[in-house]
Amino acid sequence: MKRFRNILLLAGVLFLISACSSNGDEDTNESTGDSNDEMNLEMSVTTSESSTWFIAAQKLADDIEDATDGRITIDVFSDEQLSGGDSGKTVELLSKGNIDLTFNSTIIYSALDDRFGVASAPFLFNDLDDADAVFNGEGGEMLKEVLREKGVETLGYGENGFRQVTNSKHQIKGPEDVDGLKIRIPGITMYTDLFRELGSDPSTMTFSEVFTALQQGTIDGQENPIDVISSSKLNEVQDYITMWNYSYDPLVLGINKKLFDSLSEEDQELFETLGAEAAEYQVEIAREKEEEQIEELKETGMDFYYPTEEEIEDFRETVQPVYDKYESIWGEDLLEAFTP
Repeated sequence: MKRFRNILLLAGVLFLISACSSNGDEDTNESTGDSNDEMNLEMSVTTSESSTWFIAAQKLADDIEDATDGRITIDVFSDEQLSGGDSGKTVELLSKGNIDLTFNSTIIYSALDDRFGVASAPFLFNDLDDADAVFNGEGGEMLKEVLREKGVETLGYGENGFRQVTNSKHQIKGPEDVDGLKIRIPGITMYTDLFRELGSDPSTMTFSEVFTALQQGTIDGQENPIDVISSSKLNEVQDYITMWNYSYDPLVLGINKKLFDSLSEEDQELFETLGAEAAEYQVEIAREKEEEQIEELKETGMDFYYPTEEEIEDFRETVQPVYDKYESIWGEDLLEAFTP
């Protein structure tokens, strides 16, 4: 009888050791996939098939398929078809694993966490060199950690460009020129606070309504990167544009983190390498395209104004209350990492 009890006790100890070892494995971030696994993934892109976003996403899909001899394929969907056109819903579905990959602006990610707003803080970057230094450095790495918290692994950063302001009334050279203007902005609280500090009357209507609203005089102006201004032909209803680079609009080429962690090490390296290349390609062609679009807009007669350093500093001082309010939301360390 005693021998039988000893056998049972030994079996129990071995069971506990096995269980602890199993739990330890589950807590690691090591990949569990097989490099022979076949996968058909889905990727959502905010913009149309003619956009640099979609072109870069399709490059990633083609490169992944070629590199794996068709073992992994990615179907790319434009215009947020996988979420009924709702970008906010898209990033939620990505974080939950209902969508595999996306190309989205960090402005949209603000719906998941207000900290993402730091990337578009007002008058933070003087130029693209400032932005590149931050996203290729500590700021970019810290933002990747926030994305991981939300269930997203970053493969690379793309670019929607600096957001510029247009209107039909007069050229904007200082805060006093914004005063009283009805300007359409994205539906982000930080932007609402920002434009109110500048004295404008901000509106958050959907972008599909903007052209008609500008045409009818319901609003006086709007703000967007050059690509949106050009592709939407806003020059037909807007006479003035101020190139104030007031807010940078980065893109995240992201993959669901649980999916990424489930891949074999070889496939993880493949996605990291080809994802980074696709994001870099998007930035390259987006910048080339913007230069061409600016010249085309000027040829249509649109009045461009480039503020002086003193004028930009005047804007910075005017919107300082936005930093006072949001520094605690973004986090002092994150804001410092994003300050050139």
